[in-house]
Amino acid sequence: MKAERNRTLTIADDERIALKQDITTLDQISSGFSFDNTTIQADLFDVLPLMPDAFADLIIIDPPYNLAKDFNGTKFKSMSNDDYENYLRSWFGRVCDKLKPDGSLYLCGDWKSTAAMQRVIEESGLTILNRITWQREKGRGAKTNWKNGMEDIWFAVKNPKNYYFNVEAVMMKRKVIAPYRVDGVAKDWMETEEGNFRITYPSNFWDDISIPFWSMPENTDHPTQKPEKLIAKLILASSEPGDLVFDPFLGSGTTSVVAKKLGRIYCGVELNEEYCLFATKRLQTADHDTSIQGYKDQVFWERNTLQEQSKKTIPA
Repeated sequence: MKAERNRTLTIADDERIALKQDITTLDQISSGFSFDNTTIQADLFDVLPLMPDAFADLIIIDPPYNLAKDFNGTKFKSMSNDDYENYLRSWFGRVCDKLKPDGSLYLCGDWKSTAAMQRVIEESGLTILNRITWQREKGRGAKTNWKNGMEDIWFAVKNPKNYYFNVEAVMMKRKVIAPYRVDGVAKDWMETEEGNFRITYPSNFWDDISIPFWSMPENTDHPTQKPEKLIAKLILASSEPGDLVFDPFLGSGTTSVVAKKLGRIYCGVELNEEYCLFATKRLQTADHDTSIQGYKDQVFWERNTLQEQSKKTIPA
């Protein structure tokens, strides 16, 4: 039994049959198949040859990091750095083939995997434009090492002279600690009933992200689920409404769900049936709930500053 305030997504037995009808399997993919708005349950290596090249405007990849993890019975083992780099190399180039000539790609990693990811991206022919580091405030401490509180996202494009990037869509709303006035008038900030705020350009360090937890409706039992707020920034900055966003390691469906909420077309591949069910149920919920925690009035709020959500014990 869940606690009263525990909003973690669950799948009831009587929901499974109906949810499975919205999941595409390998044997349903034939010549001329439309990959628009699909959740595909299959091995990525089996699906990629069936997908058209250059069909995605944006690709967001959150693969297994070089850590031992149990993904609902599918176990990923940690390996040597060289072996992990070869693992990335085994699929990364083929995934890049699915990116349009003017498309963008984001690849998520942690401190242990990020160097290998950089090398594999560079040898693929893509141009790296930046490395985003985001603060992962949730995690276990360590007595013999520093607590791991950061993760990276590599930002790369096929053509550095022709790609879409809309910084105005990902502006930050930050609290003003020491308000500055000129002739009694607020300088580069605004007074509101909720406090004093400044609208600022985002940097490549993000400290406003909350990891999904039990009181948040986006939370699932997936062990490495990415926050909707995090993915929303990538999608808003690097795609336009109507663009297709592809996630080859869909997990619990965050990329597809956020793409749908923001008016994009989605396509995701996931091997595990339970996670496909999570994704499908979340996509159905997005039909009537397009909210993204921490994103309101077309700006991203700092963590714990969005008053309306704070009342619900959901952080910004």
